[in-house]
Amino acid sequence: MGGIFGVISDENCSKALFYGTDYHSHLGTENAGMAVFGPTGFYKTIHSISQAQFKSRFVEDYKVMDGQMGLGVINDDSPQPLVFRSKFGTFAIAAAGLIENKEILTDELLREGISFSERTGGKTNSVELAAKIINKGASIVDGIRKLQDQIQGSLCILIMTEEGIFAARDKFGRFPLSIGRGVANKKNLVVATEASSFPNLGFEIESFIGAGEIVFLSQTGQIEILSAALPVKKTCAFLWIYTGYPSSIYDGVSVESARERCGAAIARNDQVQADFVAGVPDSGVGHALGYAMESGLPFRRPLVKYTPGYGRSYTPPSQDIRNLVATMKLSAIRDVIAGNRMVICDDSIVRGTQLKNFTVKKLWDNGAREIHIRPACPPLMFPCKYATSTRSIDELAARRAIRYLEGGDIQDISAYLDPESAKYRSMVDWIREDINVTSLKYLNIEEMVKAIGIPEDQLCLYCWCGKENEKLQSF
Repeated sequence: MGGIFGVISDENCSKALFYGTDYHSHLGTENAGMAVFGPTGFYKTIHSISQAQFKSRFVEDYKVMDGQMGLGVINDDSPQPLVFRSKFGTFAIAAAGLIENKEILTDELLREGISFSERTGGKTNSVELAAKIINKGASIVDGIRKLQDQIQGSLCILIMTEEGIFAARDKFGRFPLSIGRGVANKKNLVVATEASSFPNLGFEIESFIGAGEIVFLSQTGQIEILSAALPVKKTCAFLWIYTGYPSSIYDGVSVESARERCGAAIARNDQVQADFVAGVPDSGVGHALGYAMESGLPFRRPLVKYTPGYGRSYTPPSQDIRNLVATMKLSAIRDVIAGNRMVICDDSIVRGTQLKNFTVKKLWDNGAREIHIRPACPPLMFPCKYATSTRSIDELAARRAIRYLEGGDIQDISAYLDPESAKYRSMVDWIREDINVTSLKYLNIEEMVKAIGIPEDQLCLYCWCGKENEKLQSF
């Protein structure tokens, strides 16, 4: 999905910008960039981070950057931030999210005589497209509204002018955007996808930007609401299950606490006999801790993650690279594994290939007696329309199971969404056999929503049910 970070300071902001952007590294592995506005005007730098971590690529850049305002971004879609000279003056822009109808919007602008200079993988740069649409508005705010109305998907935007930073959350609030204020200097402001970046930089959460809301952060420390939040919010539930960082807070709800509640819910509905519970590092750990506290089983670590060199295995675009990362990042502890029955909590099963080949296999190879997998969400049925985390419907473990059971693809999968149906049970059993574990039991969607702690009609549950803007009762 990507992450964005903006900062306004009464001194050179480059250090805060560098480290604040780096706190979004778990959200992307392809592109990163920073831009500042200072005594010499706008200055930006962009690098690929596919072969190196953000800090190593930008450590020399930030040392020469000088400005009291800055934007940073990490994403897998388009190189950014970009700087434009427009009818509104010069501005820098960064964005996080996905424009699903990007080529349609591009063609419309081309027919109007508008040209594009930036290309990424043969396609229009999403941020340049966003800037061109915004520039058609009567003002920056009007342009952002036009962008929100026209795009299919989701996009959170930061725009830095000479006066301050505009921040806009996507129309349905699918992804987060939070404002922080300096603890020592109240005039200093930050805005970011990840509020977990604030404390270590000397900021505290001021507010959570609402769905479709547009605000302006000034150099004087003022926060002005330019366009009120929209009444419908559909925040991505997967933020609390997997995507978000454990220390983050989205819309007032702690990620780690939500994961502990998910794990506790799994345990309350589980009768399995086991010697201990563990989490697949790192995103399964919070769920496992909740399971352990609820069940009374000891929490142990049969697998540990080698954190210095490896990030999240789902983010690289190549399956070969994802497999390599998954293989190398986890180390098994045989003394913990051998001869034991274990409950293994994971955030989800997407494709199932990494769980099967690089987690479960290591447990069996090191003498596990029984392996009971407990994902903290229902089976994933649809690729995300609003981020690039899941690429293809054909890759999803649940869809492969349905295809096998039905002898091919089917349109109506409603029976497989019902945990009480025979088809659902057959699907789960097929996945269990495929990943080669003793038992498999998913958390159902109602319990997951309850654990997150946000009303169901304020959550996006598309990847589980394929429907938008509908209540659970209609699934």
